[in-house]
Amino acid sequence: MKDAAQKTPTSAVVWIPPESAWEPIQAIRRLYDRHLPRWMPHVTLLYPFRPREDFDAIEPVLYELCAKIAPFDGELKEIRSFEHSAHSHTMWASPEPEASFRALQSALQAGFPDCDDVTRYPSGFTPHLSVGQSHGGTELETRLRSVRAGWKPQACPVREIALIARIGEGPFRVERVIPLG
Repeated sequence: MKDAAQKTPTSAVVWIPPESAWEPIQAIRRLYDRHLPRWMPHVTLLYPFRPREDFDAIEPVLYELCAKIAPFDGELKEIRSFEHSAHSHTMWASPEPEASFRALQSALQAGFPDCDDVTRYPSGFTPHLSVGQSHGGTELETRLRSVRAGWKPQACPVREIALIARIGEGPFRVERVIPLG
C-alpha cells in the first residue's frame, strides 16, 4: 500500500443502505441535493481514501477488519442538519444506533490511521446520510419542515461496507463489497 500522502478524493469506504430503502431518500435528494449525480445514498466511513489501483492490496485488510465487526440492525431515523456557515447547511438522515456506526468507522480507521479526515471535526465523527443542502436559515427551516413532514424512519440492516471510486469527474461506483462478521 502507499504512504499517507496517497489519499484521493476519488475513493471512499462507505455504508450504503439497501436499495429497498432508497426511494424516500432519493425523493428528497432529487429536490435538494446538488450531489445526487455524484454519489449514491451512503454514510461515509473513510474519505478521502486510497487510489483505485491499490484496491487489490487493500481488500484483504478490509476483510480482516470487517470480520471482527458484527452486523447490526440500523435505522435512518430523523432528519437533522449541519451548519457550515450562516449561508451553508447540509440536511441529513441520522443513522441509528449512532454508537454502532461510530464503532464501525473507528474499527476501519484503525486499519488506515491516516484516513482520519471524517473524525477531524470538533465533535469527531458524526454518522450521517446527506440528503440535501440549503443556503440560509430561512431556506433551511422551510426545507427541514417539508422533509420532516413526509419522512418515515427507514429500517436498514448493516451487513456490509462498500469500497467506492470514481474516474475523473464521473459518478462514484461500487468497486468492492465487504461483508461484516
